[in-house]
Amino acid sequence: MFGSPRGLLGLTFLLISVSCLAQSPASPASAAAVPAQPPDVLGEARVLYHKGDFEGAIAKYQAFLHDHPKSPDAFAGMVRVYLKQKNVDLAAQTADQGLALDDAPRLRVARAEVWFRQGRINEAETEWVKIINSGFPEARAYLGLARVRDAIAMYKTARMMLDKAHQLDPSDPDIQEEWVSTFPRAERIKYLETSLAGENNWDPNERASVASYLEYLKERAKQKNSSPCRLVSKVTATETPLVRLLSDPQDLRGYGLAVYLNGHKSSLMLDTGASGLLVKRSIAEHAGISRITETKVWGVGSKGRRNAYVGIADSIKIGDLEFQNCPVEVMESRSVADEDGLIGSDVLESFLVELDFPNEKLKLSQLPPRPGETAKHLALQSGDDDSDDDSSSSNSANTGPKAPAPSSGPQDRYIAPQMQSYTRIFRFAHDLLIPTSIGQTSPKLFLLDTGALSNAISPAAAREVTKVHGDSDTIVKGISGRVDQVFTANKAVLQFGHLRQENQEMLAFDTKPLSDSAGTEISGFLGFTTLRVLDIKIDYRDALIDFQYDTKRFGR
Repeated sequence: MFGSPRGLLGLTFLLISVSCLAQSPASPASAAAVPAQPPDVLGEARVLYHKGDFEGAIAKYQAFLHDHPKSPDAFAGMVRVYLKQKNVDLAAQTADQGLALDDAPRLRVARAEVWFRQGRINEAETEWVKIINSGFPEARAYLGLARVRDAIAMYKTARMMLDKAHQLDPSDPDIQEEWVSTFPRAERIKYLETSLAGENNWDPNERASVASYLEYLKERAKQKNSSPCRLVSKVTATETPLVRLLSDPQDLRGYGLAVYLNGHKSSLMLDTGASGLLVKRSIAEHAGISRITETKVWGVGSKGRRNAYVGIADSIKIGDLEFQNCPVEVMESRSVADEDGLIGSDVLESFLVELDFPNEKLKLSQLPPRPGETAKHLALQSGDDDSDDDSSSSNSANTGPKAPAPSSGPQDRYIAPQMQSYTRIFRFAHDLLIPTSIGQTSPKLFLLDTGALSNAISPAAAREVTKVHGDSDTIVKGISGRVDQVFTANKAVLQFGHLRQENQEMLAFDTKPLSDSAGTEISGFLGFTTLRVLDIKIDYRDALIDFQYDTKRFGR
């Protein structure tokens, strides 16, 4: 473990030589025998990056470039520091500057990381594949491919790519964090405890989120019933009415679901842009949901992270479905963005989820089984896997990769024959990102968001096709309060799925915080006023969506 006999003998000889040199005046011959080692500036820069000293890392990389102006390692290192600092424009400029001097594979890998963050996912994937196929086994290229495969529901392949990245460079903190996320609960707890006690490159918000998540995992493990949320109803298909949510007697602002928390009924907005269940404090208190750990929640708005806590509901009923032992987030406020609460459609991801807005119904049915697949256990998804079962993981922190049992562990996307016409999308956690063309531009990624009243676009994306001007009269609010700066974009034509919609005006505001959180560019939102005339089928398992528009009912 600590080296071969030859390595130990070499070390002993070196120590003896140094000792002799210290006891007698150095002769020119002896001084030449032990040359001074040049400083490992690149290594020092990487250490500073790992510790979160980004300014120090940049200074080291710049110093190295002063003496080695074409160094691809230095340019690639700087690109990653700027990405970690969430300065995407400077990361892109640095990558282009370096590639103009040396078209090295390592730097091309870093540039593809910039493309991925810019939402140019297909281009990034193509570049990483080219580099690996050309004979350069770059660990970060495998990490990038793992992220792409995960976003398109190719989970088994993503795990293989991640294992390969870890095999090539287990010390890379970004690779290590993603690799550890595949561990069962007990091992994740150990890793997070060690990471929080030591040095890392998390910003204050990331560190707070990790600390909150760790506390949740530990408290969950202490509970007598520490099993994950599960479905107890013997139901494989059901439908339930959607509840109209009105902003005034005439205007519909969205649809909700009747949700029974521990037997107490609430109408929660059905929000494809949200995750899990989030309710206001009075509803949780009425339902007897006590806190187990503090947390923070955030979303659209300029007020940042809001105080909340996590509790466990003994029972959650939605239509004919009942789930038990499920986490619920509770905001320490009188409302959740002016609602009693939100239910993300991702909580039902074990089913084929149909949002039949024209007929005001939620329909759930079984997903098409993969070839050779047996019946699966259905659960209400809570956004965090708090299970101590490693059956879904092919890794172990101590023993390395383990071969998964047949049909167990992560599986790749399966597109059933009846789903060949569905739109292939990108899924980032609960976010469903739809490739959307704005006029004649290349597709951008828009968030499917039934919780947003209208379509919206980022000012940067809008300026590629139209004019943008300030709009001080319009108020946009989300979980994190009001948006500080709101704009209006002139006419824009959106094309997504098999549909095309002309917008005379669109709201525009900065989407960078959401993009930074997702890890890729979110250029806009497909909101309720567009989605309400559609019958939408969502296959979360395989990252597929079908949009149906009834032309006979609504016209062209």
